[in-house]
Amino acid sequence: MQLKAKITKLTQWEHWPIFMYYLPLLPYYLYQSAKNKSFTFFLLTNPAIHYSGHGTESKYKTIQLVPKKYRPKSILLNESTSLKIVLEKLKNEGISFPLIAKPDLGFRGFLVKKINSENALKAYLDKNSSVAIILQEFISFPKECGIFYYRLPNEKTGKITSITLKKFLTVVGDGKATLSELILADSRAFLYYDLFKKIHEKNMNAIVDLDKEITLSVIGNHSKGTEFLNGNHLITKELEKTFDMLSSEIDGWFFGRLDIKYQNFEELLKGENFKILEINGIIAEPTHIYDATAKNASYFTALKEIKKNWEVITEIAKTNKQKLGLENPRLLPYIKELAFLRRYTKEIKKLNKQN
Repeated sequence: MQLKAKITKLTQWEHWPIFMYYLPLLPYYLYQSAKNKSFTFFLLTNPAIHYSGHGTESKYKTIQLVPKKYRPKSILLNESTSLKIVLEKLKNEGISFPLIAKPDLGFRGFLVKKINSENALKAYLDKNSSVAIILQEFISFPKECGIFYYRLPNEKTGKITSITLKKFLTVVGDGKATLSELILADSRAFLYYDLFKKIHEKNMNAIVDLDKEITLSVIGNHSKGTEFLNGNHLITKELEKTFDMLSSEIDGWFFGRLDIKYQNFEELLKGENFKILEINGIIAEPTHIYDATAKNASYFTALKEIKKNWEVITEIAKTNKQKLGLENPRLLPYIKELAFLRRYTKEIKKLNKQN
C-alpha cells in the first residue's frame, strides 16, 4: 500500500513537492530583483502583514485584520498554560467543543486538528507545548473554498483570479467492509491512510453500515486529503464587488487567498453567512491549479498561473513603494527570518509525526 501511494504521488503532478512549482520561476524572480535593485522588493505587497505573508507571520494577528463579523472566535496561547485557564479563556470568548487547534505559525495543515473534548485538548496542548497555538471556534458551515483576490493600491476595485472548491474525502459503507478497507479501496483516500488511521483510530476495524457516509477529514487542506476543485466558472462581477467591499475594510492587504467556510454560494455572493478562516499573503497559491481533472489542467498550466501571481506581486509592491514611500526591507534580517523558518519547519514536521 505504501509503495502504491509513493508511485501515485510521484506520477501524478498534483502531489508533487512544492519546490517543483517554484524552482522553475527562479529566473523570473532574479530578473525582477535586478530590475527593482532589491532581493526583497516583493515584501512590500501587503504592508499590514509581517513580510507580506511570507510564512513567518502570526496567523492570529493576521486574522484580526478581518472585520469581527467575518472571522471565527479565536484565542492565542503563546506559552504553556494550565487546562483550567485555557478553558476559562475559551468560555470568555464563547468557544465550545468541538473546536479547531492549529499553530500560530503554520502551513500545509501541520498540527491542524479538530478537538472534540477537554481530554483531547489537554493531550494536544501537552504534545505541542513548544509552539504557540490558536484555538478557534469550529465553523459548522457545510462548504469551504479558497478565493484568490488582489487589488492594486491605487485602485478601488480588484480581481478574483481563482476559486477553489474544497471537497472533503468521504467513503460510503456497504455493510460488509470495515472503515479501513473502504479507505484502502478508495482511489484517493488510500494516499492518506496513515493520517485517517490516526483520526479514526477507534473505528478503523468497524464495519460501516450500508449507505452510511463517513467524512474522513474536516480540515480543508490538500495535505489532509481534501480534493481541490477548479471553481473559476463561479467568478462574477457580483462576487468581485463583494470582495472589493471586504478588501476596503482590511487596511494594508492587497494580495492573497482567503480560506472561507460558507452556507451556500448564493449567500456568499451577497456577502452573507460566511467566515474567513485565514488570510494568506504572498506565498498563497491559486489552489485551483491542483485540480488535475479540470479542462486543460497540467503541471505547466500550474506554473503559468503562479507566474501570473508573481507579476501581480511585482506590480503591487512597486506601487506601494511609490505611493506609501516605503523602503525595501533589509536583506540580512530577512535571511535570518528564513533561517528561523527553516528550523521551525523541521520542528513542526517532527511534532506533526508525533501527533
